[in-house]
Amino acid sequence: MGVFSLVKFYMESLKIRTTDKFQLVDITSKVEEAVVKSGVTNGIVLVFAPHATAAIVVNEHEEGLMSDIIQKVKEFTEPRSGKWKHDLVDDNAHAHIGSALFGAERVFPVVNKRLLRGTWQNIFLMEMDGPRSMREVYVVVVGE
Repeated sequence: MGVFSLVKFYMESLKIRTTDKFQLVDITSKVEEAVVKSGVTNGIVLVFAPHATAAIVVNEHEEGLMSDIIQKVKEFTEPRSGKWKHDLVDDNAHAHIGSALFGAERVFPVVNKRLLRGTWQNIFLMEMDGPRSMREVYVVVVGE
């Protein structure tokens, strides 16, 4: 007979307030806290933003770089000539395009009860249609 281990599942919803139209909000410590609360020793953690105008990105928490990322996102998503067609509906096509390009989720390993990430890898909610009184990010931890 094989060895079976009990799979654990833990989910937490993070509530995040944004203050700018474009903003990077560092949620690394909150994700790490959720991993600890989960009791999972080895597994994976999914970080997911259920929004069509925000994204989850991973990079260094350095103010100059964060500003550079926001500037480049604006360059990518600003219409080059005229307006985006979606702007006729609610004037936020840039944010939908940014979310489509960068993605609403990231997955990380959990090893020895810790979120495994690189030295310079922090986890951010990237707001592109703010400010918002509440953005939600789900942290789902699965493993043994």
